[in-house]
Amino acid sequence: MGTHGGGSGGRTRVGRYELGRTLGEGTFAKVKFARNVQTGENVAIKILDKEKVLKHKMIAQIKREISTMKLIRHPNVIRMYEVMASKTKIYIVMELVTGGELFDKIASRGRLKEDDARKYFQQLINAVDYCHSRGVYHRDLKPENLLLDANGTLKVSDFGLSALSKQVREDGLLHTTCGTPNYVAPEVINNKGYDGAKADLWSCGVILFVLMAGYLPFEDSNLMSLYKKIYKADFTCPSWFSTSAKKLIKKILDPNPSTRITIAEVISNEWFKKGYQPPRFETADVNLDDVNSIFNETGDPAQLVVERREERPAVMNAFELISTSQGLNLGTLFEKQTDSVKRETRFASRLPAKEILSKIEAAAGPMGFNVQKRNYKLKLQGENPGRKGQLAIATEVFEVTPSLYMVEIRKSNGDTLEFHNFYHSISNGLKDVMWKPEGGIPEADEIRHRRSP
Repeated sequence: MGTHGGGSGGRTRVGRYELGRTLGEGTFAKVKFARNVQTGENVAIKILDKEKVLKHKMIAQIKREISTMKLIRHPNVIRMYEVMASKTKIYIVMELVTGGELFDKIASRGRLKEDDARKYFQQLINAVDYCHSRGVYHRDLKPENLLLDANGTLKVSDFGLSALSKQVREDGLLHTTCGTPNYVAPEVINNKGYDGAKADLWSCGVILFVLMAGYLPFEDSNLMSLYKKIYKADFTCPSWFSTSAKKLIKKILDPNPSTRITIAEVISNEWFKKGYQPPRFETADVNLDDVNSIFNETGDPAQLVVERREERPAVMNAFELISTSQGLNLGTLFEKQTDSVKRETRFASRLPAKEILSKIEAAAGPMGFNVQKRNYKLKLQGENPGRKGQLAIATEVFEVTPSLYMVEIRKSNGDTLEFHNFYHSISNGLKDVMWKPEGGIPEADEIRHRRSP
């Protein structure tokens, strides 16, 4: 990779990394694309708000989990490279994975063939088993945490950061802040104190079911009825599951953790073993100085990094642009897929950046959103509580060339389906803003022809 766009404006530098677009955000953290300016390597950086972390008395736990995560090197677990801190933020530098979410495959195909589902399940179990052997539990395994790299290998994210998805309430107990309990083991919902390994395996069982069925084993619009189904493990396998797969899933989705199958037993199960390849990986010396220094009470200012930025829309380099698209087919880059509900969507525009944002603001206003503006970003916050909390939307404008902008609209909170409806309504108001390439993008067809045999 050349060092493209190094000096151009609109970029934030943190240490030796240049920050790019936001890849996702949650309660405690947001994840941004970044580039190591010295090596040209692309990474993802998770940015935590120090104040929130301190407020929740999670420092010891996070320090422990980050240290453990640095020691973990496994082909199916996202690598953590280093940790930095500024006055207000903690930066966790991680491996960037560009193949999208595993569940996007289901969204486009309905469900996976049993052999394919088994292949991903084997990789998931490998990752989970390895982390457990190092004393790290995930506690929040769900589809968003299952990513694919460019070769289609499964990578589990957010291992060891379970402290961030937990909140310590006034009663001093850990409570899971799960938006949907669909993947969560009954004993976790029950808050009875639980075995992390058993709970993680339950989530793996639900994931396996969804991969093969194309829908969730436990579904109910009423939360209490949903809990009841989970407590009783009240589910039915579809007819197309093989008998041995049904048997295994029944053993994993056992509501009683003490009789539930163990991971070791899963690995020796006949259905699981078919075509199984044990993981190959290296162990290496890892240095924990950076982790210790950012949690250093004396807070030596020499250790801190500074965020520096300039005022203008962030410029998007070619690699980032391509990495936002599935594969290298640039044609799909600015088209929204209608069949699957994505948590982000994007379009191109020829209008000046400021004008794009005021048009989005104007379109969102009447739909009952509060709008906050900063730099070339908008935050839209829904006023009425939706199915999974208020719908919140983040919008950002990127400069692709001086006269072409890419606009990304991303759900940062709330229900994906609600977001989809919002996008449909707002896109009607933005027809004059969106730019459609005439007759597709010639280079994209060029690439496609070269790739097809």
